[in-house]
Amino acid sequence: MTPAPDHHRPQPPTAPAPDRHTVAAPAPSRPRPDAVMSPLPDRPGRSTAVPPEQDPQDREAPTGPAPSRPARETVTEPATPPTRPVREAPTEPLPAPPARHAGTDPLPDRPERTAVTGPGAARAAGSRTAADPRAQATAAPRTTADPRAQATAGSRTAADPRARGAAGPRSAARAQATAAPRTATPAPREDRVRRVEGLLLGLAAGDAAGWPAARHRASRMPEWTRRLTRELDTFAEQNATTTLPVPIALNQPPEPLRLGPSDDAEWAAFAAEAVLRAADAGVLGDLSRERRLRAAIDLSWSAVASEIAAAADRAPEVESAVLPLRARISVRAGLGNLAAGLRPPATGHDNPHYFDDAACVRACVLAVAHTGDPGPAAELAEFDARYTQDGDGVHGARAMAAALALALAGADVDTCVEAALAELPPSTEIGRNARHALVLAHRADSTFGLVPLLEHQIVDHVYSYGIAAAETVPVALALATAARGRIAEAVPAAACLSRVADSAPALAGALTGALGGGAAVPASWRDACRTLSGCALPRLTGTDLVELAELLAAGQPSPVGG
Repeated sequence: MTPAPDHHRPQPPTAPAPDRHTVAAPAPSRPRPDAVMSPLPDRPGRSTAVPPEQDPQDREAPTGPAPSRPARETVTEPATPPTRPVREAPTEPLPAPPARHAGTDPLPDRPERTAVTGPGAARAAGSRTAADPRAQATAAPRTTADPRAQATAGSRTAADPRARGAAGPRSAARAQATAAPRTATPAPREDRVRRVEGLLLGLAAGDAAGWPAARHRASRMPEWTRRLTRELDTFAEQNATTTLPVPIALNQPPEPLRLGPSDDAEWAAFAAEAVLRAADAGVLGDLSRERRLRAAIDLSWSAVASEIAAAADRAPEVESAVLPLRARISVRAGLGNLAAGLRPPATGHDNPHYFDDAACVRACVLAVAHTGDPGPAAELAEFDARYTQDGDGVHGARAMAAALALALAGADVDTCVEAALAELPPSTEIGRNARHALVLAHRADSTFGLVPLLEHQIVDHVYSYGIAAAETVPVALALATAARGRIAEAVPAAACLSRVADSAPALAGALTGALGGGAAVPASWRDACRTLSGCALPRLTGTDLVELAELLAAGQPSPVGG
């Protein structure tokens, strides 16, 4: 099988890092985000190295060469799986916003989306009517929750570049935010609780809806059950049969395989623990609230890194260490870097999966700490993301945090999406994809009708993992827009995109769940997804997301403007 051509992405200047560092799980690398038209380097053949999530006994023999990409220059470990090409950084910015492309031809221009949103109406209301359903019945028709009012909310938002989200690079967006920060009308405490509950339950439901969740949850089954599944898959391949195996229980209790959340929901709860720790002023002394948040995040990562280091010390070699958790390649590598003495941003930069969306899931929960204020929410999300990500992985985390900060305060879906776009520089892959995906969303006749368009024009079928933030974040924003914030439409559509089903449904569920509140999540999904199974972080087994939502909402100050 001939390796497929890959996208062209440049390599930004390498950040200095200590001479000696350890990456716990060398794995395929993705190119740096910005694109220039330069020839691809020759790509090496596929390596037989096994990603860190696999148990050494679970390795499967490769059946043939697969698309691969060369490792980034900063990762010097031998025997890495397929990697992506590294290219030079552009000398000047690309035109904004160019279309997504897959070849070496120049990027064609594409008209930008201009959305009319109504943050002005929400600020003018100056009351709880924007989010309180009891008050909406008697409120003047200018609240942000009334779609009829949004059409006449005020024409100035259509001409305001801050409302369009078509900002330039992130520095320009930050300058605009400083000049006139965008906030949403604060909601009463009851509404805050239901929106945080909707965020967590929506994220968990989206996590459960994707097909990879069953494989993640199967890790709680005996190892031999997973081995049998692999053997059956090999049988189907060798005998040309179309009956494919699924995770099995056989004579074991089947509860772990039933519908429920998996790794994304558990790492979201990991981020929630840091927010709760920071809410306790007695734990971190007399630090300011923002410094307590950052100190709590650092303590969370340092504690897990210490467990990784202890496990490595007990093992004859790092690769055979039995770790107390399961995590993405980017998280494993970041923790390994921390255990070796590196600090952010080196832990995220010197990382083979710096581009993935692991930090985007955590960012959704961190937004609770800055409800109604997307700027500080994005900054906090970046602080956390630097432990495991770089490039598009950081941009995606900032975008999701900004969108969720406004959704939790009662803003409409267009306002939330525009805030996310303001955090995605148009010259980056994630910025180009997001703007193109939103153009497709406005042209589609339905949410379900948008699925093939995203599949063919946004999703990348070349790389060996479907967890790139440059794909999953644009998909989530587009589906939330097409569904008009309705979780019952956005999550099933995201689950239809099988390649990005590991996290795109969870991201779409988090945003639409916060927009609609806990009541928007169907009761059957609420019951199936409110309790964590501990398949990724065993210490979180039995955590109740509804109770966690109440704790998060109770521990935060009043939203901006409250």
